[in-house]
Amino acid sequence: MAYKILIADDEEDILRMLKDYFELSGYLVYTADSGCSAIERIAVNPDIILLDINMPDMDGLSVCKRIRNHVNVPIVFLTAKVEEQDKINGFLLGGDDYITKPFSLEELGARVAAHLRREGRQKGTQKVRIAGELLIEYDTRRVFWGEKEIDLTRTEFDIVEILSLHKGQVFDKETIYEKLWGFDKDGSSNIITEHIRRIRTKFGRYCQKDVIETVWGVGYRWIM
Repeated sequence: MAYKILIADDEEDILRMLKDYFELSGYLVYTADSGCSAIERIAVNPDIILLDINMPDMDGLSVCKRIRNHVNVPIVFLTAKVEEQDKINGFLLGGDDYITKPFSLEELGARVAAHLRREGRQKGTQKVRIAGELLIEYDTRRVFWGEKEIDLTRTEFDIVEILSLHKGQVFDKETIYEKLWGFDKDGSSNIITEHIRRIRTKFGRYCQKDVIETVWGVGYRWIM
């Protein structure tokens, strides 16, 4: 199976060049043109991240700080210039490597391959979704709003997982019920409505808007 690489850089030419190079090298490439979009794209669960330091909305160091405790993959910083203290700060935040622009594509490719060869790194990755202050750890079945953990029951988390992994897709009550308990479960799909209400109440303690939207007459969808 091909490795997945996430490349975040606000320079369109560099982003296109790196995407073309790594796709030709056999990688599945995901791109982001800002720090905020890089955080959102963590949901693809990359095996390695190339992160430009100098992005306008959120710099690469801030992105690294935001995701490092929840994403156990190599992070390689891309930067036009770097002072020794910047390198120290990056390593303290959990970065693994630096490469200075302009760089050789062959050197960058070799560094990426070397990080991926390190035994056990990719085995420890977690499947996560990050959207603003919201963080979902699917492997550990935990949900956080900022530093606060949202306490969900097993069924509530299952519903959050179903909806959030398919953002924007509408699920009716019957489909959610079947995914949770199968066709043979003796019960009513109307219980899903109550579970959704409880999920909204728990999220509402931290978030000003609903993360689950009701599509009247159809079902529910994840919107965050």
